[in-house]
Amino acid sequence: MKFLKEFKEFAVKGNMIDIAVGVIIGASFNKVIDVLVKQIMMPPLSMLTNGINYSEKKYILQKEVLDARGEEITQEIAIGYGLFLETLLDFFIVGMTVFIVVKGMNRFKRRAQDAKDKTVETPKDIELLSKMSDLLEEQNAILKQTK
Repeated sequence: MKFLKEFKEFAVKGNMIDIAVGVIIGASFNKVIDVLVKQIMMPPLSMLTNGINYSEKKYILQKEVLDARGEEITQEIAIGYGLFLETLLDFFIVGMTVFIVVKGMNRFKRRAQDAKDKTVETPKDIELLSKMSDLLEEQNAILKQTK
């Protein structure tokens, strides 16, 4: 029963919804990045390198063996490094994009938490803490004068 109660609190507080929204947005973002890399970035890169399709690049360890009729006896064994390069490029783009978004959010968060910056609305909790800090400093100054 305690487990169900904890789960209900977890679900009601919105954590589960936040996670679900994050997963959905992340999956959509992954599709966008995949198209960006494969359809926009790789073709010009391929053109600069005389039409090389990086996703098909591989290092062959053992060639396939065919019989007289052309049927495959043993499969080709190869290391597909081209797809790995494209995946690294995907990862780099996702990483840079997330870094830029988080950096921008942190900048806005710092501005919002600065009670003296009037261009951004300061959250009530930060505003109250700032006022309390000012009042404590004022009180300490008065106490120092009376000693």
